Amino acid sequence: RMSRHAQQLRDHDINPCVAETDASRKCMDDNNYNKDMCTAYFLKYKSCRKFWHDVMMRRKRNGVKPEMPSAEERKKILESMG
Repeated sequence: RMSRHAQQLRDHDINPCVAETDASRKCMDDNNYNKDMCTAYFLKYKSCRKFWHDVMMRRKRNGVKPEMPSAEERKKILESMG
């Protein structure tokens, strides 16, 4: 059984970067944990975290709840950006 924290990390409504996390982990597994082979995946993950953190902080400042948009709402936000 997964810990509560691990479950939250797998919850697409809580963690907007599940796909990027999985891709980075798979790259590391596939490349015998050679980080140099996975730089692009790490950068995508970092960009994802920064983007959604900025969204969350803006919502928090504006009193929007929940601070992290749901997975469905995030999909619409990304679609609206093209």
